[in-house]
Amino acid sequence: MVHVTAESFEALVADALDEIPPELASAVENVAVVVADWPTPSQLAGRRGTLLGLYEGIPLTRRGSMNYTGVLPDRITIFRGPLCARAADEADLAAGVRTTVLHEVGHYFGLSDARLRELGWA
Repeated sequence: MVHVTAESFEALVADALDEIPPELASAVENVAVVVADWPTPSQLAGRRGTLLGLYEGIPLTRRGSMNYTGVLPDRITIFRGPLCARAADEADLAAGVRTTVLHEVGHYFGLSDARLRELGWA
């Protein structure tokens, strides 16, 4: 387990967001990226174990003018507790945060878990 301050963890998330290729980053709109310590019971939605991150919203591939007008921003939550608990050291934590951020951004673009595993983002 690695212990980092909330500010240091948020910096890792910001660094991971900065690594998104510019052509993809410019396509990301109306998404709030937040950090939480642990997922809530409703975020777990009956899953066993815990989550490292969660995308909540309508993926780009499913958006249309009829279902995506006047909606609140999509939300990507990165969970500090589970990521810190899994990490062996700070470099491992940074790698886990990067993978989790890319994984959740991938869901925003409509990528499946299977495709994200193929890309190394799972």
